[in-house]
Amino acid sequence: MPRLIVIKGTDVGKQFELNGPVLAVGRDASNPIRLHDTEVSRRHAEFRLADGDCRLVDLGSANGTFVNAQPVQESMLRSGDHIQIGQSILVFSSGRNEPGDLADRISLITRPEAEWSSAIIKTVAESEGSRILAQPEQAASPWLKSALANLRIMYETSQAISHILDLDQLLRRIMELIFQSIDADRGCIMLLNADNRQFEPKAVRCRDGINSEGKIAVSRTIMDYVLREKQGVLVADASRDARFNTGASIVRFGIREVICVPMKGRHETLGVLYLDTYSNPRDLVLHNNPAGKFTAEQLTLAIAIAHQSALAVEETRYHQAMIQAERLAAIGQTIAALSHHIKNILQGLKSGSEILQMGLGEKNEQMLQQGWRIVEKNQGKIYELVMDMLSYSKEREPAIEETDANRVVKDVLELAAGRAREIGARVETRLDESLPPIQVDPEGLHRALLNIISNACDAVEGRKNPQVAVATARDAEEGWIKIIILDNGVGIAPARIADLFKPFVSTKGSKGTGLGLAVSRKIIREHAGDIVVQSQPDKGSRFTVRLPIKSPLSADSAGTGMDLPAVKDV
Repeated sequence: MPRLIVIKGTDVGKQFELNGPVLAVGRDASNPIRLHDTEVSRRHAEFRLADGDCRLVDLGSANGTFVNAQPVQESMLRSGDHIQIGQSILVFSSGRNEPGDLADRISLITRPEAEWSSAIIKTVAESEGSRILAQPEQAASPWLKSALANLRIMYETSQAISHILDLDQLLRRIMELIFQSIDADRGCIMLLNADNRQFEPKAVRCRDGINSEGKIAVSRTIMDYVLREKQGVLVADASRDARFNTGASIVRFGIREVICVPMKGRHETLGVLYLDTYSNPRDLVLHNNPAGKFTAEQLTLAIAIAHQSALAVEETRYHQAMIQAERLAAIGQTIAALSHHIKNILQGLKSGSEILQMGLGEKNEQMLQQGWRIVEKNQGKIYELVMDMLSYSKEREPAIEETDANRVVKDVLELAAGRAREIGARVETRLDESLPPIQVDPEGLHRALLNIISNACDAVEGRKNPQVAVATARDAEEGWIKIIILDNGVGIAPARIADLFKPFVSTKGSKGTGLGLAVSRKIIREHAGDIVVQSQPDKGSRFTVRLPIKSPLSADSAGTGMDLPAVKDV
């Protein structure tokens, strides 16, 4: 049977069987497929099944329907398609055995347990794998003991790479692991600096008993050979090797044995892993050095660890570069948006100052008042822009207290009354006086509502018979209230609703900062509520602010049934 699986959103993890010819999806409780997502319309779309096929049809939703990230009005679905509705993503499964389905290639057979028992000759507990890796010295044979020890080091190296994000900390941990399996006296990891093309030490370690405070001499001769030949080397007697004995440092600093391997990443060599054993320079000259410690097996292990380390370095650098690029892009977008708004404000200030200057020159009081009004208005815009930026950028905990939501609405309407009179708009209120006190930050709620109601006034400016309506009511879902702001303004195109709450996106051109609604939603979501928008071009808009009375609950918003300015629910 076809089904839907929610993989992202409020209802993540839920599954819905498509067991009827027509199944609607939406926010309303009457839908067979109900999503508790505030950006989903009450009746958003339909799944229509016929002849084994499933077709998805959008029902004029406010925020649109997407299949595999592409907006659709109607689409035939195939198994594995990703459907985005609001902020929720659902995966469609046809329920049929389609070609290439792995399930068709697997056949489960059943035999009596007694038959299997007679064929089992050895059992191993499921926890034995980790125990064997943790205690390789308990292995039966020397070969297995050595192999398991190397495997444990590689396993722990992989674990470190997957869990440690700081590069310096990661390389230090890798050096610790190397010294657990390779009996070196000194070691370091040298990485190539991309700016000056010089090798720099990033991790250094000495065996217990070796002076860790003194300088560690790294043979540049051996390093150059490894990088030039692109191969790791094990030098058993460095002072006698004809390729390296020309390096005076080998004798002077007591370098007896060396393992040096390149750290080869996906595309280039990033550095070297260098290990050595130390002898007294006098013993080296007299050839009185003891037997070597390093083995060919340890060289192989070192080059495997070096490769894993190089991949980790590349991944970390790539991640850091991506973060930096995203930061720079965000800064660029912010500067571009701010420049646009500041330019408009400066133009207004310049116009006002020019009128003021003319009024002073002509001693014209009317021009002085006109110029000052323009300057004062643009000063207000500067204040609003700065306050919105602070509110949007700062993470804050709401100062929760018992609050009368109707009182906050009345305070906001008092501030907006002057603007409403200026544009000739009629403001109607219908407040539910039976609302209980709610636990909110009254200052935050005041700012959020002021932004929305001010936007409603701007939307009806210049319209015939401009109207704004504000109402409060209990939500259909227990434990919630809602504040509804309606207007019969210009409305918002469906394609723009999805971007409405993004910073620096404004439908008012130079009149808005582009932050008001972004700030409003941020404040309401800090209270575990949300804002739902419904709009129709040239008819008007409806903003519903939903807030929990005491604790956040998963609920959907519903209509009020108010006979206010005509706004079609979509």
